[in-house]
Amino acid sequence: MRIPVTSPLPLQLARWLLVLLGATLAQGLASDAHAHQSRLDRIIDEKRVRVCIWPEYFGMTYRDPATHELRGIDIDLALELGRELNVSVEFVDSSFPRLTKDLLNDNCDVAMFGVGITAERAEELRFTAPYLASDIYAVAPRSSRRINQWDDIDQPGVVVAVAKGTIHERVMIDKLRHARLAVLGSPHAREEAVESGRADVFITDYPFGHRMVDRSDWARLISPGTPYHITPYAWAVAPGDAPWFNRLETYLRAIKHDGRLVRAARRHGLEPIVITR
Repeated sequence: MRIPVTSPLPLQLARWLLVLLGATLAQGLASDAHAHQSRLDRIIDEKRVRVCIWPEYFGMTYRDPATHELRGIDIDLALELGRELNVSVEFVDSSFPRLTKDLLNDNCDVAMFGVGITAERAEELRFTAPYLASDIYAVAPRSSRRINQWDDIDQPGVVVAVAKGTIHERVMIDKLRHARLAVLGSPHAREEAVESGRADVFITDYPFGHRMVDRSDWARLISPGTPYHITPYAWAVAPGDAPWFNRLETYLRAIKHDGRLVRAARRHGLEPIVITR
């Protein structure tokens, strides 16, 4: 099945990159003022890198409930990072609501699960350069008579489900004028609400939506048609550790240049949203 993809807006991405640059410069100055042992030294000494993931994220860091196998672009890229560093990779379950706390409390060394760059997150975390950029998509039942196109969503009587703590929650709070927003505790609850009829549609991104329609007979992906709210995705770390951050940036530049990023994206159906520059 071919999934419609809206083209990223250069101006919108440029704005996000300015947010990222400003936060990075401020955090870099802070790290110079508070020199300490880098996580990179500890990772090399312990021969282990701890990677926070969200195990419900289709296409990115999904754990199959039957086999417990982890699959997704960031699983592949985390394992490749481990090979470059010559260390093992320990995956640590996290989520978007817990992301900042897990990083600042040193529960993991890096979050690699397509973390959307937002101004709020950039105030507390440090982001690498983006490697993906996705617009927002909707998933509705194929049988729905109410939701057939994007313009059908923000209408009186329509219930729109989002997962708590995701970018989609904040975006839809800002965007919706007529539909009712239902903020649910997990992606599974969001899917169940739509499948059962308690909600008309749920909001997601390209990676999750792409996998959702592939694995579900009842689901249909709805594209906004024109760019709606494009978000760049990056890896996130706690601020104040320039050597570790710079090592991640070096790795990211390398996989963009030598094709490893594109190949990983292709394996998981995400090539249309890759950022290689």
